[in-house]
Amino acid sequence: MKPKKIMIADDDPGIVDAVEMLLEFEGYQVTSTYNGAEVLNLKGDLPDLLLLDIWMSGEDGRDICRQLKSLNDTRNIPIIMISASRDIQASAFEAGADDFLAKPFEMDELIRKIEKLTN
Repeated sequence: MKPKKIMIADDDPGIVDAVEMLLEFEGYQVTSTYNGAEVLNLKGDLPDLLLLDIWMSGEDGRDICRQLKSLNDTRNIPIIMISASRDIQASAFEAGADDFLAKPFEMDELIRKIEKLTN
């Protein structure tokens, strides 16, 4: 069975590096970007799941999520939105997110959510 592909979009290099290492250790194939707008250019080899930060410099992850969910090619990609602000969970779901995780989060919880959405 080939590994599931996860894409991380977060402007915090520390989070990207830590999550990337953990997911690769767990057997996932990981790509990442610090620029949320890049996610909108996804073509061809799409990820099995997207981990998307809500607050990125110059971008609102909720807008990106809405756009991805409105396009035929990307609407079925599960999106877990992450944010340091716990009080915006409802707006993440309104934007079409499949799940939400507040920073800082437990890596075990992240893995559980990924497994639930990719199996």
